[in-house]
Amino acid sequence: MRAGSVLFRFNTRSAMATAAAVAALALAGVWAAAAEAMPRKGPAGLAFYKPPKQLPKGHGKLIWARKAGGLVPLADAAATKLVLYTSRSPQGKLIAVSGSVSVPEGKAPKPGWPVISYGHGTGGIADICAPSRNAAGGPAQPYTSYIDPELNAWLRAGYAVARTDFPGLGTPGRHSYLVGESEGRGVLDIVKAARQLQRDRARGNIGRRFLLAGHSQGGHAVLFAAGLAKRWTPRLQLQGTVSYAPASHLREQTSLLPALTSPSPLSALATMILAGAATQSAAIDVPTLLSDPALGFYPQIDRVCLQQLSEPSSLGGIAPSALLRPGADTTALLAELERMNPAVRSSAPILIAQGKADATVFELFTNQLDDELAALGNDVTYLTYDGVDHGAIVSAAAADALAFFEARLPSP
Repeated sequence: MRAGSVLFRFNTRSAMATAAAVAALALAGVWAAAAEAMPRKGPAGLAFYKPPKQLPKGHGKLIWARKAGGLVPLADAAATKLVLYTSRSPQGKLIAVSGSVSVPEGKAPKPGWPVISYGHGTGGIADICAPSRNAAGGPAQPYTSYIDPELNAWLRAGYAVARTDFPGLGTPGRHSYLVGESEGRGVLDIVKAARQLQRDRARGNIGRRFLLAGHSQGGHAVLFAAGLAKRWTPRLQLQGTVSYAPASHLREQTSLLPALTSPSPLSALATMILAGAATQSAAIDVPTLLSDPALGFYPQIDRVCLQQLSEPSSLGGIAPSALLRPGADTTALLAELERMNPAVRSSAPILIAQGKADATVFELFTNQLDDELAALGNDVTYLTYDGVDHGAIVSAAAADALAFFEARLPSP
């Protein structure tokens, strides 16, 4: 055999091998893209909330998803998925956060569904109180299902709805209750994660443009999210924020405690605020702050929800004036509460809705917050509603909120 023939065969085989390798790499790329397009299916039951040891790098990454059950699916949604996604604690630790995403009926518009990321009101800080675990007769049902008519109205109007549980609520670690930076990150990162759902199906496409809405605790959270959005999720486009009766001025409200001498459900809320602040500062030592009666009930905050904590047989049986230990050093606590005030600067317009008969979030403090937001240069619309209490503010302001949404991010 001549040397030229051998060389020819060698070159031919080499070329074929190279072509096969290129084809394999190309096919691997297709497989990788397909794997990326279809989210990993999450495990059934409560195992869904236990994240894998190795989390995806970066915040706003979808870990896994599955079909929602119980009372979580919204009646007017084409589909509602439970999601587990990454976020970061204020200390910078990569964490897993749970929530749900609902998409409207019909075909998504070309840029994807516009999104409303919703921050829920307080239901408790135990894992069983997470909105994505809502079930008939469940301990947090009264504090979760009341918002469903508004969420369904947003779906009918053509908006996808993303609902975070907030960090530590449903997932490992204590919930950082009313810690604005932590909750705000959870509100934003679920929008990023939602964009990774069903990207190969027109119905599931989620757009980059989004709105924020939240009530009470969630009203506080979405204000912080609005302040974080430009630097935390720069590829997303925030168009506006609706905050219903947001918690604010927690430090100032501690001065009211001595005057509240009758047992009250407010004691349950105050205790959870203390617990949330303690997640951010090692200098806040709960046993040295709470009175003995309050300390006896303190472990319940990790086991039951707000309705049970508010009962006379629990923290609701203690007067707010009797919550703190006489002579307790509150210096570290007050400093943390000051940082939890949602006076932020947002590049997008803000609507605040406040009931004038609200006995949980007092109008006085929301008035102050409105002044602070305006002084920071925010575009704020502040609406008050006569005779409306804390729970009724969302329905009372429903038409105004939807008009605000449609003016700033028209639905398809």
